[in-house]
Amino acid sequence: MENPAEDVLAGVGPRLRALRRARNATLAALAEETGLTASTLSRLETGKLRPTLEQLLPLARAHGVPLDDLVAAPHTGDPRIHLRPVRRSGLVLVPLTRRAGGVQAYKVIYPPAGRSPTMKPQTHEGYEWFYVLNGQVRFVLGEQEFLLGVGEAAEFDTRIPHWIGSADSRPAELLTLFGPQGEHAHLAPSKR
Repeated sequence: MENPAEDVLAGVGPRLRALRRARNATLAALAEETGLTASTLSRLETGKLRPTLEQLLPLARAHGVPLDDLVAAPHTGDPRIHLRPVRRSGLVLVPLTRRAGGVQAYKVIYPPAGRSPTMKPQTHEGYEWFYVLNGQVRFVLGEQEFLLGVGEAAEFDTRIPHWIGSADSRPAELLTLFGPQGEHAHLAPSKR
């Protein structure tokens, strides 16, 4: 007689390995990100260790997928993405995609001008693209400064010092696309 729970758990390891490889992450990097050891991660991926909820939760978070995706829960028929907004450094980032690795889409809400905790340009690996949905945006790229309005877009190499924020007393809303490096730079916890 088949055991459905065992069947589900047997499929977790290959899914974990595929998600990690899709992100081009090493076991060591994933261990640092999740707090699990590289040995534990290897044993989970090969099926030598039965996964627990305490192990699966940080893995789902690290890979940016719902827990249901790790255990191949049956689809509910609802295709909508139900991801929670993240607040970082005065910004609100609303994830619009949930693929592991690759380009991710976010709606980013910048606070009104003067309310941003920093106006210091940043750099990181990667490439970004944004489209202004609402408001006016002040965009600093290297030594240049631009003012963008609704319907305007910009794309740039993020190794060039850059800063994005609202240009007036209203919040600015952008649709932003960035790769894994940009996602990590924007979603890493603030250093206080």
